[in-house]
Amino acid sequence: MRKLELLVLCILIFIASCKKKTEDIIAPPPPPAPVVTGDNDPLTPGNPTQAQTLASLPENYLKDNGFYKVAYSKSRGIPVWVGWHLENGDIGSTPRQDDFRGDVQLPAGWYQVQTSDYTGSLFDRGHNCPSGDRTLSISSNSSTFLMTNIIPQAPNMNQGPWAGLEDFTRNTLVGTSNEAFIFMGNTGTGGYNINGLYHTIAGGKVTVPAKIWKVILVIPKGNGDLSRIHSNATVLVVNMPNNNSLYSTSGSTTWRNYITSINALETDANAAGVPLNMLSNVHDSIKTLLKSKVYL
Repeated sequence: MRKLELLVLCILIFIASCKKKTEDIIAPPPPPAPVVTGDNDPLTPGNPTQAQTLASLPENYLKDNGFYKVAYSKSRGIPVWVGWHLENGDIGSTPRQDDFRGDVQLPAGWYQVQTSDYTGSLFDRGHNCPSGDRTLSISSNSSTFLMTNIIPQAPNMNQGPWAGLEDFTRNTLVGTSNEAFIFMGNTGTGGYNINGLYHTIAGGKVTVPAKIWKVILVIPKGNGDLSRIHSNATVLVVNMPNNNSLYSTSGSTTWRNYITSINALETDANAAGVPLNMLSNVHDSIKTLLKSKVYL
């Protein structure tokens, strides 16, 4: 009987030991869930330069400004591109806030461009995401005056054809029945104000870009945006020199002289050192057609 008790006790100890060893093994964590952009996220069609929110990528730093997203260049002091979504629900009656200010949400130690850096430069503080596209609330409009949304833009360009293109996008392309994914960016170094060519302002802290571009993708309003981007979507692309002498403030339609395709824009941008790849989330067969479209 004594031997039987000892045998049972040994078996129980062995089982308990095996169970403990099994429980001590830590299972590997599950893989992170894929990042899925929702409807109206400006990056739904794709991230044009695969920007990431990593301070170790200072020339392609992804920043969410709440009402639009930015790929920022620390060395240039301007965005590489800005992306936003637009529909008539973004438009209200909020007046222009004009509260230009440095962006305190940049990584620690990065220079925060100030509105005073543009003082006396003879370049406009040119919006990427326009004030006029964010008039539903004070917070949405105010967000567009963060200096991470601003570039040195030739005044005649900004106040003439660029303003005209913004109005055309809001009122004609989008209106009340459509929605748009819009990207604005820049390439190169060296723009012209009324006095001539300037490569930088603010003592070299802010680069003056040579060209300014915009890509506008328009689809009917609805849900499941990515699945509804088809080959019949409207695509409008411009790529314009940042040169004051080429434009006038009364020439609101001059942007039409600079219409191009995404393919041509990508070729130009890549030659200038910007690895632009638009519509990376769109199905390949549809993307190929959209990239070749030229707006008429």
